[in-house]
Order: sequence, then C-alpha cells, then structure tokens
Amino acid sequence: MKKWISLISIPILCIPLLFNWQALEILKLKTFDALVQIPEESGAFVTLDITEEDVSRMGGWPFPRQDLARIHLDIMDAGAIGVGWVVAFPQEDRFGGDAAFANALAGTPSLLAMFENENGSYPPTIGTVILGDGVPVRGVFAQGVIQNTSELANASNQGLAVARTDVDNLVRRMPLLLQTPSLDGWVPAFGMEVMKMLSGSDTYIIRGQEGQIVELTLPNYAEIPVDEIGRRWITWSDTAKTTLQELDVKDKFVFVGVSAKGIMPQIATPVGLLYPHEVQAAVAESLTVDVPQIPGASLLYELLILVGCLLLIMVMIRSLPVVGSIVGVGSVYVFAGLAAVYFVRNNILIDFSYSAVSMTLISVQEFWLRFGEQYKLRQQIKKQFEHYLDPRQVARLQDNPELLKLGGERRTCTFLFTDVRGFTNLSEKLEPEEVTEIMNRVLTEQVTCIQAHGGMVDKFIGDACMAIFNSPLTLDEHEQRAVACAQDMRTAIQMIQKDLPEPIAIGIGVNTGPAVVGNMGSDNRFDYSAIGDAVNTAARLESATKEAGVDILIGESTYKKLPPSVEASFVREIKVKGKAKALKVYTI
Repeated sequence: MKKWISLISIPILCIPLLFNWQALEILKLKTFDALVQIPEESGAFVTLDITEEDVSRMGGWPFPRQDLARIHLDIMDAGAIGVGWVVAFPQEDRFGGDAAFANALAGTPSLLAMFENENGSYPPTIGTVILGDGVPVRGVFAQGVIQNTSELANASNQGLAVARTDVDNLVRRMPLLLQTPSLDGWVPAFGMEVMKMLSGSDTYIIRGQEGQIVELTLPNYAEIPVDEIGRRWITWSDTAKTTLQELDVKDKFVFVGVSAKGIMPQIATPVGLLYPHEVQAAVAESLTVDVPQIPGASLLYELLILVGCLLLIMVMIRSLPVVGSIVGVGSVYVFAGLAAVYFVRNNILIDFSYSAVSMTLISVQEFWLRFGEQYKLRQQIKKQFEHYLDPRQVARLQDNPELLKLGGERRTCTFLFTDVRGFTNLSEKLEPEEVTEIMNRVLTEQVTCIQAHGGMVDKFIGDACMAIFNSPLTLDEHEQRAVACAQDMRTAIQMIQKDLPEPIAIGIGVNTGPAVVGNMGSDNRFDYSAIGDAVNTAARLESATKEAGVDILIGESTYKKLPPSVEASFVREIKVKGKAKALKVYTI
C-alpha cells in the first residue's frame, strides 16, 4: 500500500503543472520576479512627469493644446531626440489649439498614445511583412482602440499604450504588436513604435512558424525575440526622470506622462505601482537588452525536472540512512536552486518553484512513511525480543533493524537446546498451579543464563528451550559462552530441585555451525529463527543426553573452538537421527 502511495503521488503532483493551475502560475511568476535581474538603464530614455504642481500652475488638466505645443518644442529645444506623449487626445481642443500642437508634432520625431477600449474602433493597419510557412500567425488581439483626433494622428506616429496583466493582475509581459479582427491588421505597442522611430525603420517583419510568432524584426534595428503570441518580458530598468522645470533631456527620447493625482491610473507591476509613461519607458528599455524568455517547451522541461527530482528524493529517502537521506534531499534542493538561478541569469525562464514545493511534499510524505515503518518495526522488534534478549541488545537491534532483514543471512552460530525432565512425576504430586509456578521459575533461570552470556532465546517448546549465540548480534567467543551458559543452567536446576518433592533434571545439547538466521515470515508478521543442519544437530544432541548418561552434550565443531581452560571430555561416538555418520560428542 505504501509503495502505491508513493507511486501515485508523482502523477498527482504533475496535474497542476499539466493544467496550469492559477495558483501555480502565480507562484511561478513570483519566483521569476525574485530571480530576474534588473539591468541598468540604457541612457537612451527619460520620463518627464507632469506633476501636481504643474497642473495647479497651468490651471488644471487637460492643458490647452497651444501650451502642449510649447512644451513639446521646449523639450526638443532642450536636446531631446524625440517625444512620446503617453496621453491620448480623442477630442478636439476646446481652445482651438489643435493646429498649433499638430504643427509642433509634425516637425519633430513624435509619438502619441492610444489606449484600449471595447469600442470596436481600430486605427489603420501599419506596414507589416509576414514571413513563415504560410500558416496565419496569431497574436494578442486588441480590444478596440481610443484614437487621437485625425489632425493630431496625421501629424504624429501612434502607438498603443497597452498594459496587459498576468493572472495575479501584475504587468510583466507586453505584446509588441497587437492584432485587429481583420487578422492581417496590426497595431504597434507604444514602446515598439518608439524603437521603430529611433531606428528609422518603415515596417515591421513578423516571422512565424506553425501559426506562432517566433520573432519580430525592425529592418534597421535588430531581431527581437518574443514568445509565441508576440509578448516580451519587461526588465523594469530604472529609467531616468525629469520635470518641466529641469528638462534634462539632451540626447534622449522623452516619455511624457501625467503623475498628478487622479488623472492617470497607476499600473501594478512587480516593482510597484507605475504610471503609464513609466511602463512604456520600461518596455522601450527592454528592447535594448537581452530579456528573459520562457522556452516553447518549458512545460516539458518543468515536467522532467519535477519527475526527476521527485524520483531521486524517493529513492534517497528509502535507500539511504536517515542522515544520508537528509543530506541527499538537501543536495537536491541546493541543485534545484542553483539551476533556477543559473537559467534565469541566462535569460531562460524555467520554473523550479513548483518542483521545490512538490519536493517538500514528497519528502514529508516519504519521511513520514519511512519513520512510520521504522516505528512499527522498532515496536515489533521490542515485542519480539524484549523477553529473549538483554535490553541493551534489543536497543541495538532497534537502532539497526537491517540486521533483521526478512529472509535472514547465512552465518556461523552456536545453538543450545534444553529439555527439563521430571515434570511428569512432579505434576502427579502437585497442583497444576504449583507445577506452572515451578515451570516458570525453571524457564526464567534458563533465560537469565542465556542473556547473561549474550545469547538470544529463540523459542520455548513446552518445557524445552532453544537459544542462539552470535545472532542477531555478533558475539565473540560464542562457542565458549554457550558452553558456560550450559554449565550455569545445570547449576541453576540443581539449586531449584532442592526445594522440590521430586527430582528434575535437564538435558542440554550444544552445537556450532552455519545456518540461515533471521526473520522468517511475511513483511508484516515474522519470527526470528534459524534454519540449518547445525540447528538440527544441536536438538539431536539434547535428545541423546539421556542415552549418553550425561546432562550436557557438546558437538565436535563446538569442542574444537573451546580454549584449553575449558575441561571438556570425550564421551563417545553416537548415532543420531538424520545423520549417516556417527558424531563425536563431548561433555563437561
């Protein structure tokens, strides 16, 4: 089930990316805002604010157009290379100053703004050449245009001061050419028209492919990369500012606008609220530098990044130790962050933000699943071993559960089997409760001896017991420890029987050899045990103690590992069930 949770999580996390959810798009754009560098101004442009003081001094807005003509000529006399009025003049001047303003505009490089309005009116189509594969290109449609009076329009160039917003209502990308309903008609954005004027170009060239815009070109300027619908990312350079009193405009194109309160609306951008003329100046600045671009295959790249990072994190958390997995996950975050900065710094807008969010969710999920599994395993280990191992050994197993991998491992261990004899006669003379009490005492003493010598109680079978030395934890001199344990068991039984009405005895078999030791069962329910010939031989030796007339029988493999200080003696060779060859056995 847990594997399915992990596998299902990845396609689920891909859904917002595939369907371009609004919240995800906002996150992506905010990330780009934070990472995109703002270049220095080009020095080619300046914004001129008509301030609150100017409006008060001139008697209110709109200014008489004779006054606008004078301001226009003053700007040009101050050394400006052109003037763009980010103001529209759709009605004739009530003071009859249109002719004067038109004459001022006509004799200089000038540009008047148009604004969008759902009025269904559009200016004449500009000169445009379409290059491509013959498939009609599709750009951003103009909603309708508020135009200037015909007298002023004929005296000046016109550009659409458009400010299209993204899903979070911020202006970041500007369409440089907007399409009219005739499909072959185009209206230039204000900033784009400025560059056309300054470059001396007389037409726009649109290169398309499969109905998408690849780039725009001004014949006397340069190719201008845009997205598939003709938008360009705005870099928000801090264009120089001036006023009517300063007129610091020498060798610059001037964007004139009104900053007096209540006249022109402010536009929300990633760098704050700006007036329309400031936005259009930023558009023109963006045409002079390399700006970030969102690749056409950005969705594919982002999906590959997302899936790759998620799979990598899942593998790390599930396969590495806790510290290693934490370091690994952190490394993936660092890589993603550095990659995001690298791409943005190289003007390639590939989103890593959602990958980071998804990585966090997957990391939390996988760590939760892993620690849940580990907690369950620790509790299972404690439940299984707390009565059969020393508490310190149990703690080591909990800290290293890999030692209990399902299926076990092959290793050489010493196995000890016991069987207490005499309980049948005893049970005839005592009450069942008394017999049970004695049985528990006998088994407790055996467990105490086993744990004292570092062994593990594998299981109880009635009044019989099986112990393993050198598993699950490595135990030095496990042969000697098992024999010493057998001696202590014998002594303990002798002490117990002094208090009994009937004698009891114990038979102990000890043998060393290879076996498969570990968890036997399913992933959810298992028992720790051992399988192998050495195990069976130890059990057979315990059974043979009665026939041999001793209480402890030691296999030859164990005997050979005992130090000289252990005084074990040869008993004889015996035949045991399942063995074709007689076994040499020893006692102590």
